[in-house]
Amino acid sequence: MTPSSKTNYDIIIIGAGSLGTPTALFLANAGYRVLVLDSGASVGQGSNKKAIGGIRATHSDPAKVRLCQRSIEIFSTWKETYGDDIEWFQGGYCFVAYREREEKILKSLIEKQRRDYQLNIDWYDHEDLLHLVPDLNPRNLIGGTFSPEDGSISPLLSVHSFYSQAIKAGVHFKFHEPVTAINIENGHVVGVTTPLDSYESNYVINAAGSWSREVGALAGVNIEVHPDSHEAAITEAVSHFLDPMIVDIRPAEGSSNFYFYQHLTGQIIFCITPEPQAWGMDQRETSNFLPMVTKRMLEVMPKLKNIRVRRTWRGLYPMTPDGYPIIGWAKEVEGFLQVTGMCGQGLMLGPGTAELVVRIIQGKTTPDDREILAITSPYRDFTGQEMLK
Repeated sequence: MTPSSKTNYDIIIIGAGSLGTPTALFLANAGYRVLVLDSGASVGQGSNKKAIGGIRATHSDPAKVRLCQRSIEIFSTWKETYGDDIEWFQGGYCFVAYREREEKILKSLIEKQRRDYQLNIDWYDHEDLLHLVPDLNPRNLIGGTFSPEDGSISPLLSVHSFYSQAIKAGVHFKFHEPVTAINIENGHVVGVTTPLDSYESNYVINAAGSWSREVGALAGVNIEVHPDSHEAAITEAVSHFLDPMIVDIRPAEGSSNFYFYQHLTGQIIFCITPEPQAWGMDQRETSNFLPMVTKRMLEVMPKLKNIRVRRTWRGLYPMTPDGYPIIGWAKEVEGFLQVTGMCGQGLMLGPGTAELVVRIIQGKTTPDDREILAITSPYRDFTGQEMLK
């Protein structure tokens, strides 16, 4: 596709979050006239502001690995390129193993991650890992992986930087405007309708995250995205003592894994993956989150016991049945592109995915892109399982 003057906008994006906002910026930089519509009051008011900020390329899925590798390149040079501080901190990720099960899983993944994707990741035995992260509980610690090129950012600062740069590039944002209809003529998208107006375009991008299933239904398209609630928290700020994100993939009663890190500004931010999953749109906080997650955290790092928790919150993960994103054109209606189902990793996948979307729109996908799109197709069988969701 080349930029056109036949419609009000070349492209309409539904959703001003971790995916829609950088996608708008990169499309505008490529010469397209872009409109972004969102039901919220401002940018990043959906799942984006509930993210804890972790950015990693250390996945088990080639699509996520490649997209996040590019995202890390973009985030790590963002301040230099655009002048905006998004609090990028390259502290790495550390997956710990206190049992043989987790040791086996992590070691098997390392081989593939290094061989196939050239990821900078290594296995550290007990003593070496304690040298790297001295405050880990040494009891029963077998070792763990460390990937130094991973890191963290501020979700708030990053999405606002994408937004401000997109405005400068000519993107139009309209808030408090939920899309109520996707307009179709002769099997092709021709625009959208909101409670306030109608807008014309031959291309519409569904980047609505946990709400993307409802958006897809407006065009008669079934999107296999189902919201799942996760809780997180932040502590008071303390002197810096921890560089990497610590991830424990051991399942326990009520949870399948948990993770925490110290933000650049001193706070400890943490989250837990509930088991069974908490399906639905309920974002009310629960009374069992803090007792459950703090118990697990203190088992891994006893030093955390005297740090005071300042705030908890609950957000939505737009989950797919297999844990892989959904990126691809709808077959039911032409001009309708799905960019959703990031399974709680939209922040880290955002910039890399946004650049891929530009190439999709331009018809300039590479062989690597086509491999990614085969994995993320909206029409795959969803039978696999991403191991590090």
